Amino acid sequence: MTYDNRWRSADQLPARAITEGIIDELGSLDTTTGGTSSRHSLNVYIEQPNLQLSAYAIDYGMALVSNFTYFLDDPINGDQFEQVDNRWLLGGHARLQHQSQFAGKPLHQEIGVELRYDNIDEVGLYKTRQAQRLGVVRSDSVQELSTSVHWQGEWGWNERLRSLIGLRYDHFAFNVESRVEDNIYDVNLAPNSGTERQGLISLKGNLIYTLNPDWEVYAAFGQGFHSNDARGTTISVDPTDGTVLDKVDPLVQSHGAELGVRGYWGKRANVSLALWQLSLDSELLFVGDAGNTEASRKSRRRGVEVTTYYQLSDRWTLDLEFAYTDASFVDSAPAGDQIPGALKTVWQLGISHNTPNGWFGSLRLRYFGSRPLEESGRVTSDSSTLVNLRAGYR
Repeated sequence: MTYDNRWRSADQLPARAITEGIIDELGSLDTTTGGTSSRHSLNVYIEQPNLQLSAYAIDYGMALVSNFTYFLDDPINGDQFEQVDNRWLLGGHARLQHQSQFAGKPLHQEIGVELRYDNIDEVGLYKTRQAQRLGVVRSDSVQELSTSVHWQGEWGWNERLRSLIGLRYDHFAFNVESRVEDNIYDVNLAPNSGTERQGLISLKGNLIYTLNPDWEVYAAFGQGFHSNDARGTTISVDPTDGTVLDKVDPLVQSHGAELGVRGYWGKRANVSLALWQLSLDSELLFVGDAGNTEASRKSRRRGVEVTTYYQLSDRWTLDLEFAYTDASFVDSAPAGDQIPGALKTVWQLGISHNTPNGWFGSLRLRYFGSRPLEESGRVTSDSSTLVNLRAGYR
């Protein structure tokens, strides 16, 4: 596969610039923002009975010019900046499945290994004006290696009860090397070079009980993780002013649990209901003014999800999905405990039609409720609604 793209972007626009007629709704205050991106990849997948193998190689490049704040920080040259990322990704996985018995009951097992290596020639940030570089803020070469091994087993206790248990070990190794000594702010970036590594064990489990041929209930729990930016694991000084910074953990663990029921209501309706909770040791928070993410405080989410599919007739199908989430930071802070950008309400309604002669179509409506834009929750976004009409011939 190969992909290449070049674009111009309006970025964020002040509402007053449109209402005062400085620009129209499709205009831009900075016509030099935009970027280029390319991705060329080769994937190989081999499947044999009870064995799956895959490997991939990806050449990826990106240059993104943004200008979110215009002249807030620099009234002379403006606040435009460029982000650069050029890397090779190499990796693959192997999974072996085995059918056996345990205590006279069927046992399905899977063992797998995964590997990924990122060789990043440059990941950098430049100060720019009209898409021309004025100087480097930070530029690094990074090598990141992640390996994992996992086992899972699904066992049927009896005709009604079955369980699934999984165990996984992940290991990440980072190597960060600064490509410059002194940047545009005369900060020595050499202390930000270094190496870091961390391993993590994750456990998951599911218990499913069949009430009758149409309905089942389940309980699930699991541990997971997300990795942080490799540069944050070795950072020592702020590239903009040289102040001492704290390093972030390479891996951040999460804990989740879910209770649910699913099944068929009559011969036409399929229904599922789930209650869930997810806790993160550190939230990855998007910073709109900088266009990046940063490690933040501990967070917790609780929610409910409902999904219904109803067969109106042999040709017409109706579907409804609803999700509500209560998300907040766990610890208290003067700024507040709301997570910026975390949606509370999402629902979707759709109707689909298929005809015997090959024509098909669907009409789908999706609603995204308002979300907090900062930690206090006093400033929120508007809700949004999308309508999608599709028609085709098969």
